[in-house]
This record gives sequence, C-alpha cells and structure tokens, in this order.
Amino acid sequence: MKKNILLSIFSGLLLWIAWPPTSYTTFLLFVGFVPMLIMMENIIQSHVAKKGKKIFGLTFLGFFIWNTLCIYWVYNSLKMIGPITAIPISLIPYSLGPLLMATACWLYYRLRRITNRGLSLFGLVCFWVGYEYLHQTWDLNFPWMTLGNGFAVSHQWIQWYEYTGVYGGTVWIWIINILLFLIYTGLREGKNKALRLSLIVAFVLVLILPLSYSLYRYHTYQEQPNPSNIVIAQPNIDPYAKVSDIPTSEQLSILTHISDSIGQPNTEFFIWPETAISDQVDEDRIHSNNYFLQVQHFLNKYKNGNVLTGAETFKLYDTRATKTASPTDQPNQFYDNFNTALNIENSAEVQFYHKSKLVPGAESMPFGDALSFMKPVFEHLGGATGSYAGQSEPGVFYSQSGIGVDPVICYESIWGEYIAESVHKGAQFIAIITNDGWWENTSGKDQHLDYAKLRAIETRRWVCRSANTGISAFINQRGDIVQHTKWWVKTTIKQDINLNSDLTFYVLYGDYIPRAGCVLAVIGIILILGTGIKRIKKI
Repeated sequence: MKKNILLSIFSGLLLWIAWPPTSYTTFLLFVGFVPMLIMMENIIQSHVAKKGKKIFGLTFLGFFIWNTLCIYWVYNSLKMIGPITAIPISLIPYSLGPLLMATACWLYYRLRRITNRGLSLFGLVCFWVGYEYLHQTWDLNFPWMTLGNGFAVSHQWIQWYEYTGVYGGTVWIWIINILLFLIYTGLREGKNKALRLSLIVAFVLVLILPLSYSLYRYHTYQEQPNPSNIVIAQPNIDPYAKVSDIPTSEQLSILTHISDSIGQPNTEFFIWPETAISDQVDEDRIHSNNYFLQVQHFLNKYKNGNVLTGAETFKLYDTRATKTASPTDQPNQFYDNFNTALNIENSAEVQFYHKSKLVPGAESMPFGDALSFMKPVFEHLGGATGSYAGQSEPGVFYSQSGIGVDPVICYESIWGEYIAESVHKGAQFIAIITNDGWWENTSGKDQHLDYAKLRAIETRRWVCRSANTGISAFINQRGDIVQHTKWWVKTTIKQDINLNSDLTFYVLYGDYIPRAGCVLAVIGIILILGTGIKRIKKI
C-alpha cells in the first residue's frame, strides 16, 4: 500500500513540474502518468478488497497534488473575502478537477473488470477526454488543467493544434504514457520479444512523427503580409484601488496619456484592459456618458482609430426580460450587469460584447436555471444570484475600415472552440483584455499568458493581450511572444500585426475530438452498467 501511495504522489509531482510556466520540463508530461498507471495495475493484480475504492482514493491524491500545486494562486483571488474563509472555498477548484479525474480512473477499473487491458486503456483515454469536455461545458467549468494546455510553454511542439485544438495534446500525452506503461509491464510480465519490440516502435513513431511535423510546420510557416498597427496599454492600476480609490475619469486619463505617447496616425486599434471603465455605464445612454465622450475626444487625432476597452455596463428593463435580470429599488424595473468589451470609434457607432464564459461563483451562479426557483428568496434576503449576465455566443467587432477582431475577456481565453467560433465569423485577430492583478505576482498570470499562445496556433491569428497589471503581449500566428511587458509597470507597446482571414481545420470543425471521446465514453459507461445489471439479476 505504501508503494502505491508513493507512486501516486510521484505522478502528481511529475505533472506539476511539467506544467507551465516551468520551462524545459514539458517532456515530463510524457511520463507523468506512468507511475499512476503502475499503481492502478498493482491494485488490479492484487488480492485486496474494494479495489475500485482504493484506485479512486489514490488517484485523487495524486491529482489533488498536481492541481493544487499548479493553481495555488486561486487562493490569492479569494482572500479578499477573508484569509481563513478563502481556504475552504479554494478547496472547491483544487478538489473538483481531481474528483473528476479520479472518476475517469475508477471507470477504467470498472471497464477493466469486463474486458481486456488494451480495450480498457482505450476507454481510459475516452473517459479522460469526456471529463475534460464536461469540465469546460457545465456550470462549474474550469478547463484550466486540460492536459493539452501543458504544451503552452513548448508551443513549437504542437503546431498541429491548428487541426486538433488542445484535445489533440491530451490524447497525445495519454497515448505515449500508455505505451511506456505497456512496455514496462511487458518487461515485468515477460511478454514475448516481438510484442515488446512493436510497442517500442509504436512509442517512437507516436512521439517523433507529431513532433517532427510540428517543428517543420513551425519553421516553414509564413504569415501573409496584411499589416495593421495596434497599441496595447497597461495602466497598472491596483485592481482593489480601481473600484474605490481612483476615479474612473483619472484612470481613463492615464490610459489616454500612455496610449497617446506611442500612437501614430495609422494606429487602428488601441486595446485597453478588462473593466478599464470601472464605473457602471448605462448601455442605452452611452452616447451621453462622460467616459464615452472622454474616449471619443482622445480618438479625435486618430482618424481610423478604435478603442477596444473593458467596461462595467448595465441595461434596464420594464419587465424581467431575461433569466438573469434582478429588480431595482424602483417598482417594475429590472436590470442586468455585464462584464463588457466596448469598441468605440470616431462615430456614433458603439459595439458591445458581454462576457459569456463567466467565472463560477464569482461572476455567475452555477446551475442558475435549476435553482431559479430560489431567485425570489435571494432577492428578499438582499443577496446576489449571479452578479453578471452574459451573451449566448461569441462576437466580432468591426472597425470602420472593415477589420474584424475577436473581443475575449479574461477567463474566456482558455476556451479554444469559443474563440474559434468568433474567428469563423470573421475575426482577423484576437484581442484579450484581462486584469490578472487579483492573482498577484504568481504563476497564474504566466499560465494565463502562455495559454494565449495556443489560441494563436489553433486559429493562426495574432493575439493582442492587454492586462491591467501585466503581462501584456503581442503573440504571432506561430504562437511566439513577439513583445511583452513586465509585471506591475505602467507602459504601452505597439506592433504592426498581420491580419489573417484564412480558416484552419480546427476553426472549421472545433472540438470534434472530445465530442467523439464523449460518445465513446458513454458507450463504455453503458457497458459497465449493463454488466452490473446482469450480475445483479443472476444473484
């Protein structure tokens, strides 16, 4: 038992060391699951009771270690509610992913009871992909630890994400780990030499072929010239101070001043961070809003200029027009709050995008539809039922000159397919606006930046990333960070990027891999349940 515990812990530590933003250790992803697979095999081959329970518990241990060490910074974003109170709340994201991962391993064990090792290992990959897709689509979504994200530091290895998205990386990691595990068990169990040799050949091919293609694609990929001048502003305003201590007009003065310092006559987009306009703005009266007028005044000298900025906005209704609407103090009046991206130009045209991928708990109430019957109770108590509303699909902003840009707000940048949908609609580059200051100077901000490189590869679009306190950056279509700022400095950067209108295979077809994996996972679960029912009937 002690040996199995150590194997589980070892897997967790290997996966943590391999994870971004750590450099030069990505290769450990190819071996990180091997100790876990050996541990499960040890239990399966043993004579202990309650094998499924032991596999679930030990895999949870290893995955909890991996997850917690990688996303420890979540605590920093919660400690404003109280350093002690934040601990149990932080345990939710630390534990939920590992619970789902351990469930995938438990299903592998149940499938192993009714079929052979090879088929059950195939099932394990499907169960894992199914868990990852669930964790990106349900109300408690947190796809931060999707396995394919682990290549974000070594983006030269996965240029084929333009065909598969990050789930291709998930499958690649699992196949290599499984082949190494089978090579090890083949030696331990004295399998015949021909089988061992075939496994070694398969391992070499599965490792080398995708890697070779990716490196070739990386070094031969050429961007088509179609330049556009972009300015990114990083105001470096303390996220806690910006909502209470510094007037919004003063914050906008900082942004306009630093943007103007490097703007040029042909600059087409000034990109400002999430909630740069931190006071509530009535969307229906925006043309008379002082902050809007302040931004338009700044744009007077930039004929073709646009300001793409974050803002806190709201809409008022005479009826409860949406599921998320809450009552105001006035009779028969309701409102929705939005975490918004605005596109402001030298005209009366204003474009709005409402953040859709909301942070569970912090920005939305999980399973709000199922708990909608509780809404009057929360309102009576003066509580919130999910502080933000969103929109149901991605958006595209268009400049007066016809340039399409995908506005991506913070958390949304880890959804590959969602961003691909916007690109499919006409976005020629991606603008990520975020804060990241809540996490302080931790690896969270670095991981968030690294993940943006994956979106560039999947869509072959430049990514222009404005972060309030850093790290802001320009990322080219190969996923290279061409320019970036330092953390916690007030600065601006500019770049001539190349716009792109070509659509990658991934943009066209999205997350087809996890959808197929989910179908196969469901078939596996049905087989497990069916066998269980037959056994019960026999009894």
